[in-house]
Amino acid sequence: MAIAKELLDELNKRREKADAAGGKAKIEKRHEKGLLTARERLEEFFEKGTFQEFGKHAQHSCHNFGMEKKDMPYDGVVCGVGYVEGRPVAAFSQDFTVSGGALGRIHAKKIVDLMDYAHDMGIPVVGINDSGGARIQEGVDSLSGYGQVFFKNVFLSGVVPQVAIIAGQCAGGAAYSPALTDFLIMTRSNANMFICGPQVIKASTGESSTLEQFATADAHASVSGNIHLIAEDDKHALALATQLLSYMPSNNLQDPPHAPTEDIDLSDDEGMNDLVPESSKTPMDVKDVIDRMVDKESFFEIMPDFAKNIVVGFARVQGIVVGIIANQPTVKAGTLDIDSSDKGARFIRTCNIYNIPIVTLVDVPGFMPGLAQERGGIIRHGAKMLFAYASATVPKITLILRKAYGGAYLAMCSADMGADMVFAWPTAEIAVMGAEGAVKVLYRNELKAAEDPKAREAELRDEYRHKFASPYQAAESAMITDVIEPKQTRAVISLALRNTLSKRDTRPPKKHGNIPL
Repeated sequence: MAIAKELLDELNKRREKADAAGGKAKIEKRHEKGLLTARERLEEFFEKGTFQEFGKHAQHSCHNFGMEKKDMPYDGVVCGVGYVEGRPVAAFSQDFTVSGGALGRIHAKKIVDLMDYAHDMGIPVVGINDSGGARIQEGVDSLSGYGQVFFKNVFLSGVVPQVAIIAGQCAGGAAYSPALTDFLIMTRSNANMFICGPQVIKASTGESSTLEQFATADAHASVSGNIHLIAEDDKHALALATQLLSYMPSNNLQDPPHAPTEDIDLSDDEGMNDLVPESSKTPMDVKDVIDRMVDKESFFEIMPDFAKNIVVGFARVQGIVVGIIANQPTVKAGTLDIDSSDKGARFIRTCNIYNIPIVTLVDVPGFMPGLAQERGGIIRHGAKMLFAYASATVPKITLILRKAYGGAYLAMCSADMGADMVFAWPTAEIAVMGAEGAVKVLYRNELKAAEDPKAREAELRDEYRHKFASPYQAAESAMITDVIEPKQTRAVISLALRNTLSKRDTRPPKKHGNIPL
């Protein structure tokens, strides 16, 4: 006997009602703004036919303020798993057409249950945030729901990759869940993220402000540093999430998706030699070095608009996934300051979590001097770089391009800070400080007595550079693995990566170190 037709009819009717979300009018209004619906976003993200939904028939449980009469399909959040480039990924998408995507008890439970599933299966989580915030009608239940989501964000941190996409409203306490994930992507239009809006700021402090000053993707990417990537629209945001995950393992017990080339190309790259200016005072764009060192078009920069004096991102070097941290001499001379230290340290720790080897390119004249930096806590922030590198147990390969002065030399992963291999170009200058400053301190009296102080100072600078600032003094002390020509960079780094992938580094048993936050 076949299944009763009325049962199938009821099932299909319920499915159609859920698929209708907040209704045709609301869906069309979103499309007019260039926005996808919550369900369309997941359909765009997952490979066709692979999405399995969790809790499609869920409903809210509120019976106050007339809510018992209100129908809210799947309680305003679409959850499930599907395949992204052949690997399973868990994802949820808040539906603004269903009561503004507000979070209530069942809404939160669906997200938490999905995160538990991701933990147990060892797969990444992608959350698409588009919500008006807490469901006020549910009172403390909605606050409790946020607390449960935050707890799971932290529980999963360092276990599976977590990516947050801000594709609409994300205000108040809701902003803290994305902030607890590994990566935040935000669409340039139709999206805002903030704790307090302009009206609250005005009432509390008397300051007049607009959302454009602090809540948009541009503001978060360049000023506050709260997000990692800007997307032009929904589809671009999902494409960026897919690209991010392509460098990540599914969980912390796996290696990244390395695809090493069958044969290592050890040929020279003459073009790399041409990038190096004759004078160390001439800025050199480190992105040009990165592009020649990594596989073609594989460099995926993270936080490109924030703290531009340091460059971080993922890439592949002859098929090996790496994280790259590099000083950028074209911005603030490549000095380390408060923001660049935070940016670098966070990226180092992300690489360490997911077993991604780190390649560090050094061209740093020191930490940024200045009253604002000192009063802002440059000591504490700079210490984050030291802590991050010293605690990282993944393969660490350092290449000193030019300047490597003082504490910043150590903060950029010297041999003493745990680098497994340290290479240097012949242009490298490794010293406590630059020759200009050192000569004035060391030879103060001699310069005063000299007939031609400027000429004598120039002579002493050259002597200092040759004797104390060249890479060979460090090499003689076994602080450098080798001095190489720039044209050998890609070959040497490729070989070093292959030779360090088997690294195992056991640390003393402890809960965790106490990073200076």
